[in-house]
Amino acid sequence: MQNLLPEPPATLLPAHDAADAALASAAQQGTDEAYAEVAARFPTHSAAWAALAGRAFDAGQVIPAYAYARTGYHRGLDQLRRSGWKGHGPVPWSHAPNQGFLRCLYVLSRAAGEIGEADEAARCAQFLRDCDPAAGDALAGAQV
Repeated sequence: MQNLLPEPPATLLPAHDAADAALASAAQQGTDEAYAEVAARFPTHSAAWAALAGRAFDAGQVIPAYAYARTGYHRGLDQLRRSGWKGHGPVPWSHAPNQGFLRCLYVLSRAAGEIGEADEAARCAQFLRDCDPAAGDALAGAQV
């Protein structure tokens, strides 16, 4: 049966210039502490949590990566809902403010897989593809 309902419009999270500037500064410092300060200062900004999650995962610290990614994922869901998202529909990778949420979802999937939580890993991987297949393509093989 063909789906006659139109796909919902893409959800575009709002930019957060101050948080992004703080993340750029943290990147120059290159320390976990600098990124943690950004997450503490801007706790609703998924990109800060994504940076912490990616750094932890790349360092082999799977449990902290999982925790950071889950925090950023939930903060991102809150923002998506406030931006009109109804639980489905595109969340484009090409829109930079969406990338923090999508990166959290990616790391959450990978970390869940590492701790043997296969169902969660698969669910998050599918959710990422449902949001935007380009996100998985962009993140695959890249340092998270």
